[in-house]
Amino acid sequence: MARELALRDALREAMEEEMRRDENVFLMGEEVAEYNGAYKVSKGMLDEFGAKRVIDTPISELGFAGIGVGAAMNGLRPIVEFMTWNFAVLAFDQLVNNAAKTLSQSSGEFGCPIVFRGPSGSAGQLAQQHSQTFESWMANVPGLKVISCIDPADAKGLLKSAIRDNDPVCVMEAESMYGFKGEVPEGEYLVPIGKAAIRREGTDVTIVSYNKMIEVAKDAATELSKEGISAEVIDLRTIRPLDYETLIQSIKKTNRMVVVDESWPFAGVSAEIGYSLQRLAFDYLDAPIVRVNAADTSLPYASTLVEEYLPNPEKVIKAVKEVMYVNK
Repeated sequence: MARELALRDALREAMEEEMRRDENVFLMGEEVAEYNGAYKVSKGMLDEFGAKRVIDTPISELGFAGIGVGAAMNGLRPIVEFMTWNFAVLAFDQLVNNAAKTLSQSSGEFGCPIVFRGPSGSAGQLAQQHSQTFESWMANVPGLKVISCIDPADAKGLLKSAIRDNDPVCVMEAESMYGFKGEVPEGEYLVPIGKAAIRREGTDVTIVSYNKMIEVAKDAATELSKEGISAEVIDLRTIRPLDYETLIQSIKKTNRMVVVDESWPFAGVSAEIGYSLQRLAFDYLDAPIVRVNAADTSLPYASTLVEEYLPNPEKVIKAVKEVMYVNK
């Protein structure tokens, strides 16, 4: 049986279930307790678990991220919520220099089972310092796992897997998608980290994306179908480790690929996919892989420029026709 849940509610269920299952799991962050979370993801959790396990922190990302890392090294399993990953830049010393390196620096003596989660990417007119996409930043660091998914069912199962994982995991959500609804199974289930999902089967071209850009990819595929073009849509779900095998098998079938990525084009997730797939599956490609990214500039404030900045279905359709040599 399944119910329709909003993304925020699916994420909350994941945390509640894991906190009931394991008393070492706790949640900390700005406004997660008394205010029920900046985006109401933790609504009601203070009432059930109390102030020792749902902890409001000062406005000091470096400080409470460090407390979380120390707690994880000593046997607890913290969930650290950042109000936005834009603010988490202040805590990168703890993520990059401590959490990611604890296991290797201690020769395996100490692990760091911690989850850092919160929204990444644009959310309308929030301007330059509140609209950045951080998946590629975190995925560049050995020792960190990176999840980025907006499907409520998958987000719940992936967050549960992340909480149980013995390595530090960064979970990237989407501020504008917390109300996004989908069917979520009842009962206990996990979604494996590192496995992509095929959202739509197709034969002519593969469109790869993740997070809220997967909806852009799906919309583009729907429009392309009206022109007789069959697009396969793959949701990465996990950025590191990346599911190369699913991507390769899709290229073997479609022989063409477009990658839709909200982040900047230089050294981003789409750049890694483009390089790796053209190395691993070159003989199966009938055209170079094409990327659709955000503009290579800081996000403007004006709504018209926000629209121009971001990938959209029209840009994806144009890229698909490019790799298919349509209208050339």
